[in-house]
Amino acid sequence: MSWNPALDPECPTGDGVDAIETVIVPRARDLGDFEVRRALPAPKRQMVGPFIFFDQMGPAEFVTGQGVDIRPHPHIGLATVTYLYQGKFHHRDSLGTDQWIEPGAVNLMTAGHGITHSERIDEDMLKAPYTLAGIQTWIALPKGAEDGAPGFVHAGKSELPMMEGEGKELRLILGHAYGERAPVETASEMFYADAVLQPGATLPMPDDHEDRGAYVVTGAVEIAGQRFEAGQMMVFRPGDRVSMTACAQGARVMILGGETLEGPRYIWWNFVASSKERIDEAKEAWRQGDWQHGRFQLPPGDDEEFIPLPSR
Repeated sequence: MSWNPALDPECPTGDGVDAIETVIVPRARDLGDFEVRRALPAPKRQMVGPFIFFDQMGPAEFVTGQGVDIRPHPHIGLATVTYLYQGKFHHRDSLGTDQWIEPGAVNLMTAGHGITHSERIDEDMLKAPYTLAGIQTWIALPKGAEDGAPGFVHAGKSELPMMEGEGKELRLILGHAYGERAPVETASEMFYADAVLQPGATLPMPDDHEDRGAYVVTGAVEIAGQRFEAGQMMVFRPGDRVSMTACAQGARVMILGGETLEGPRYIWWNFVASSKERIDEAKEAWRQGDWQHGRFQLPPGDDEEFIPLPSR
């Protein structure tokens, strides 16, 4: 569809930089075969809307014989979405889902009371070098959905709303923004989008969400005369009208946010919950390893190994 001119209002710029509440510089984390840059949670910000975890993966260059190989592990109290720019990997979960994660598609896995999944590549991909790049996020569930049933929904690249024109292309991944709504249902109101901006193109942030942030993946943007480079996340004050303009090299920006939750969340390993007791119960269930009758099962077809509970 064409870009709607109404999405590009005259945004104030003079004191607009004051609308930036927090600037987050991600911390590098070594995951063994590749490094990620983690923007959320941060010391000054646990969440942006319901988004509680935000990792930029790569770009990572894997040589022949190496690749993503994450054994089955559990989650509670969150939904995961992995959005790739390059590469692919194989998702299997305890619901029986068997899905390749590929660029531009949405794969929303809702953990609810508990789910187990793995992320791997196959033998054919190990025969040649390949590149992996993308963003992995966790979305904290509202209290009413924490004990819900797990689920998995896939939406292909062609199913997602695409807005383009005036030097920008924006794919809406989740939620609603700019008069469009993504096809995958979420447990709370939110928006999450991938925006590619040509030099000089201006993108207004959605103004109908309580909490909003933007992460510069490549290039740089300017907001009210202040420049923000790749690898920075800006969190904006609620209610302020904000727009960003791509600098000379253009930019790729992930924008995100939505309705804030009822309160903070506890995070331990792969578990997110509104209480420590929920975390402790999940720890014990994984420690017991009762895959037949317990809270967690292993993914069919990938049930010969798993990641043990951390000792800390």
